[in-house]
Amino acid sequence: MASAAEQLAANLSFSNFSKATELKKRLWFTLFALIVYRLGTYVPLPGINPAAYAQAFDQQSHGVLGLFNMFSGGAVQRLAILALGIMPYITASIIMQLMTTMVPSLEALKKEGEQGRKVINQYTRYGTVILATLQAYGIAVGLEGGQGIVADPGWFFRLTAVVSLVGGTMFLMWLGEQMTARGVGNGISLIIFSGIVAAMPGALVQLLEQGRTGALATPIILIILVTMVALIAAIVFVERAQRRLLIQYPKRQIGMKMFQGDTSHLPLKLNTAGVIPPIFASSLLLLPLTVAGFANSENLPGWLSVIAANLGRGQPIYLLLYAGLIIFFAFFYTAVVFNPYDTADNLKKQGGFIPGIRPGERTAEYIEYVLTRITVLGALYLVIVCLIPEVFLSNIGISAFLGGTSMLIMVSVPMDTIQQIQGHMLAHQYEGLVKKSQLRGGKNRAGQRTGQRTSQRAGRRKR
Repeated sequence: MASAAEQLAANLSFSNFSKATELKKRLWFTLFALIVYRLGTYVPLPGINPAAYAQAFDQQSHGVLGLFNMFSGGAVQRLAILALGIMPYITASIIMQLMTTMVPSLEALKKEGEQGRKVINQYTRYGTVILATLQAYGIAVGLEGGQGIVADPGWFFRLTAVVSLVGGTMFLMWLGEQMTARGVGNGISLIIFSGIVAAMPGALVQLLEQGRTGALATPIILIILVTMVALIAAIVFVERAQRRLLIQYPKRQIGMKMFQGDTSHLPLKLNTAGVIPPIFASSLLLLPLTVAGFANSENLPGWLSVIAANLGRGQPIYLLLYAGLIIFFAFFYTAVVFNPYDTADNLKKQGGFIPGIRPGERTAEYIEYVLTRITVLGALYLVIVCLIPEVFLSNIGISAFLGGTSMLIMVSVPMDTIQQIQGHMLAHQYEGLVKKSQLRGGKNRAGQRTGQRTSQRAGRRKR
């Protein structure tokens, strides 16, 4: 028999959505925040020669700059004040997650609940400022090294560039937190998603334009489009896939009443690491190419020249290293974000157990065994999703916005947002049911009082 939550979810409709005023306010706030973000990507950095920078960017668009441009929604290509995007905050968050597993004091803060999370979030903001300042200063120095990019090089330009870029990153961090608290979904993910979606029509137009001019044959364009649809279907299937471990709770006696034991499930996602492994893997591999592109080829060290020559996109060594790094980061990040021993300890405290498995350490070992097996499948799934578009990107020259990482973000973020919306709708329906039950209870009590008064009057008349 379906649960109450499943019955409510089946009754979701547009009429119920129109009555959810709180949800509509959250949606409007999210939309307004995304519009503000998109407008910010068009505010240029002061002191830049746009023509010279556009020429330099075209030469490096297939390196790390192209990857960062995708995550910033085209702000890097336009060199806007939001060019750093939200990546420093994501990097600082990942560093803090690593440190909470290695530093005992931070691990203790994590276990303190809401107050501890506030302190960790504050440390993450401080780390974001430090990382953004270092990256902004490096960008300013790199721009001064370009020919004719900066109109007036010097410390004044570096200071204004650092203040503008760091301020843009902190604004995005604040905007993402506001979207998470007052909107729907994860604000940081929605910011990255909106930037990729905004550039997607241009990437598709560029692909069709290559077919119109004869640069790409029509069968190849059809193969690319069919492959994209197939990958999107695979992403939807795998991102929803879970391995559910049965959890049982024993009978409990509260006072004079005996409550039956309950059962639930511990869901383990097939892809626990999300999109972090492809991002880290591509960043590490594209970094040598970007450094070699900005530097003078005559002054390059020998080892860097060899790496730049053999790590070009589409090269066999590049694809093998890309796949290996994705698998490594999939296992590494899964181990960071999910601790089987903490989960087993929490189950033991709540009285829950896995049938046939002894609570405690044996339960943790079993959860770790299952998690390792499904992570193998999740890592292979990430490799397939990322390598197939990479082959098209390197050999045919399609836009990076049609790559595997961008498709992962474009599919997974809307799925999470829809779940958030459904959660708000369920909460609204629960509130409506509570109000109706209270009204019915009030009417019943009023009816009982009226009946009592009538009977009392009838008794008086008989007397």
